[in-house]
Amino acid sequence: MSEMNHSSENPAVDSSVESTMPTQPNKKSWLSYFAGTVVLLVVAAVCLQFFNANTAVSQTDANSNAGKATLSGSPGKVLAKVNNQSISYDVVARECVAKHGEEVLENMINRLIIQQECDRQGITISRGEVEQEVATSAEKFNLPIDSWYQMLASERGLTKEQYHDDVIWPMIALKKLAGKGVQVTEKEMQEGFARDYGPRMKGRMILLEGNIRQASQVWEKCVAAPDDFDRLARQHSTDPNSRALGGVIPPIRKNGGNKTIEDAAFKLQTGEISGLVQIGENSYVIIKCEGMTEPVVEDARVVWNDLLEQLTEEKTQRTVATIFEKVKKEARVDNFLTRTTTNGRTPIQQTSGLTGAGNQSPTIQGISR
Repeated sequence: MSEMNHSSENPAVDSSVESTMPTQPNKKSWLSYFAGTVVLLVVAAVCLQFFNANTAVSQTDANSNAGKATLSGSPGKVLAKVNNQSISYDVVARECVAKHGEEVLENMINRLIIQQECDRQGITISRGEVEQEVATSAEKFNLPIDSWYQMLASERGLTKEQYHDDVIWPMIALKKLAGKGVQVTEKEMQEGFARDYGPRMKGRMILLEGNIRQASQVWEKCVAAPDDFDRLARQHSTDPNSRALGGVIPPIRKNGGNKTIEDAAFKLQTGEISGLVQIGENSYVIIKCEGMTEPVVEDARVVWNDLLEQLTEEKTQRTVATIFEKVKKEARVDNFLTRTTTNGRTPIQQTSGLTGAGNQSPTIQGISR
C-alpha cells in the first residue's frame, strides 16, 4: 500500500501508514522544508493555488515599486505575423483567458482577499521582511541566496518575483493576520514524539469494499487460517498496492491521521488479527500484526528543540489556513468570468442584475499589473 499523507480515494490509505521512518531526526532536506511552505499555501480546504499564478505582483508596503510592470501589448496591437498574416494582442488575450483565465483570476481573487484584510487591520509587509524571510529559508540549508533562487527556478519553476509574491508575501501576511505566536502544548509534544519517533506496528492489511456480510466472510477465513493471510489479501483486498504484496503495508504510527486504524493496530500482539474495522460506509479493513519496530529515538530530550520547531510550523500552517478560510467566507466575490457570485463558500449563479454594464471585469487595485 503506497504512502499517503493526505486524503486518498482509498480510505484505508492515510497518513498513519507510511513507507519510511525518520532515521536522521536532526537533518532536514530542502524539499521537506519547501513542501512545508507549499502546505501552508496550497490548502485544499481553502482553495489556495498561489504557485500557478503567472500574474504575480509584489504586495509589500507602499515604498515598493516591484510588480508594477504592464503587459507588453495593448488592444489592437499586432504581436506576431506569419507570412504577413497578423496575430493581434486581442486574439492572444482571448486565448489566454479561455485556457487559463479562471485559474489565474481565482488566484488573484485569493490574494486580493488577503490584501484587503491586511489593509482593514492596518497590517503591512515590507520588502525587507520578505527578503529576510527568504534569507532565513536559505540559511537553514546553508545555501547562498542566489543558489536558493536557482534551486527554486530549477526544481519548482519559480522566478524570484513569483517566489516573493506568491509564496513569501502570503505566508507572512497570513501569519500576521493569525496574530500572536502559536503555542504548542505538552500533550501535543508527546503526541508528536510518539508519531515521529515512537515504535510502529508492522503488519498486513486487507481492504474490503462492500456490505458487512461479505466482509465478515473474509474475516472468518482470516481467523480460521491466520497463516494464509497473505493469500487471502491477494485474493480479496481491494487495495491494488498492498494486494500485490500479500497485504503488506508500511508500518503504522501513532497519531498519524487515522485514529480508527491506529487504535485497532496498537491493541494487537504479534500474530494476532484484528476484528472487522469499519473505516467508512461499506469500507472495512482487517489487520494482522507482525511485530513492532524499535523507537527511532528513546529520549525525547534529544530531539526536543527540532520537534518543537516542527510542531510549531505545523500548527501555524493549520492556523493560517483557518484564518484564510474565515476571511474568504466573509468576502463577497462577484466573478464575472465564471458568472458566479460567492457569498462565503456558496456559489450562486448570477442573475440578470450582474449583466449589462455591470458585467465588466472589476478593477483589482494593487493586484493587476
